[in-house]
Amino acid sequence: QVQLVESGGGLVQSGASLRLSCAASGRTLSTYAMAWFRQPPGKEREFVAHITDGGGRTYYADSVKGRFTISRDNAKNTVYLQMNSLKPEDTALYYCAARRGWRTGNTGQTYAYDYWGQGTQVTVSS
Repeated sequence: QVQLVESGGGLVQSGASLRLSCAASGRTLSTYAMAWFRQPPGKEREFVAHITDGGGRTYYADSVKGRFTISRDNAKNTVYLQMNSLKPEDTALYYCAARRGWRTGNTGQTYAYDYWGQGTQVTVSS
């Protein structure tokens, strides 16, 4: 089992930056691919970013490409999401998720991930 705990959310103004963290316990993260999803108010959960177990490849939703960066520090068992140039439409509950590194495909689908955190709220005011 992998336990994931997100942190770093908050209330910021449009154009600001935040860095979210996802700390894992229970298993070492080095064999898991990781992702960030978000759920805006009243909407379904949506894919934000994905990073492979070794960190060599990353994937982003078009809506965040060029503004958000996913990274990982396997020695610290932590994954990060650096969010720059935040917009009001980025307001959402942000979740991190994990799946075994050998699994492939369906990177942007919630069903492709086995473990989830409880989420951290990000609110961007205009």
